Amino acid sequence: MLLRRAGLAALVTILAGCSVLPTQPPQPPVVITTPPPPDPQPPIIKPAPRPPRIGLALGGGAARGFAHIGVIQVFEENGIKVDLVAGTSAGSLVAALYASGKNGKEMQALSDTMDEGAITDWSFPLRGLIRGEALARFIRDKTGGKNIEQMSLPLGIVATDLSDGSSILFRSGDTGTAVRASSAVPAVFQPVRIGQREFVDGGLVSPVPVRFAKEMGATLVVAVDITSPPEKDPPGDAFRMLMQTFSIMGRSINMFELREADVVIRPKLDGVGSADFTARRRAVQAGREAAQAILPILRQRIAEKTR
Repeated sequence: MLLRRAGLAALVTILAGCSVLPTQPPQPPVVITTPPPPDPQPPIIKPAPRPPRIGLALGGGAARGFAHIGVIQVFEENGIKVDLVAGTSAGSLVAALYASGKNGKEMQALSDTMDEGAITDWSFPLRGLIRGEALARFIRDKTGGKNIEQMSLPLGIVATDLSDGSSILFRSGDTGTAVRASSAVPAVFQPVRIGQREFVDGGLVSPVPVRFAKEMGATLVVAVDITSPPEKDPPGDAFRMLMQTFSIMGRSINMFELREADVVIRPKLDGVGSADFTARRRAVQAGREAAQAILPILRQRIAEKTR
């Protein structure tokens, strides 16, 4: 009986063991992957600093215009790169020579040998004592016959429309004719006919062409003012009287024109008259001295406008 109970207990134990659910197979470990770092951003390359576009505005003043040559010489010697040039009257003559590719030394050599008679062709004084065609020929010869738009440097020449007093900026066409028109002082030079219009001295509307240099695209304008102040004693001859009139008028216009310039250079030309072609070397030196004195200010303006 005892043996029977032991066998029954063993059977129950076996059956109980068979009723246990089989264990689940082991699960693989969860692998957490870290996403790869993003591709490195390409370095930001800043554009190289861009200097301002320098425009040189050369004013009128007859024989005092030789001072412009001295200014250009100092710029060249100190690495100041001019990007464009605009000129009025005497300034248009120097501007044309400079834009054609002549440097400061070449222009000074040309001025030293210049014969005033070579640019003076007297005429019967109906509308002017001088025709001006000799001046036009001189310019064509010294610039290699290039038109304004063919120059090595962008060139603008300012003249005045005689019919309505409006200004014009010549950017193309015959360089000699444009300089002749820009330099046609009323009563001294005959007016210059171009097409259906007549033109006279650009100094009537723009003694120093600052706004025209800006119109041509300059972002920094250097103005060279060679206008002579009015004489204290009334002049005696007709030419000096005319120059006195220009000085009075030019002073008023320049108050508005020059304030738009970034740098103004005023060569000390005391005692050098508008008709004094004998003082050309003195005028060149005055231009050099004035440009050298203004160099620190000019470099500062260039730095301020460099982006």
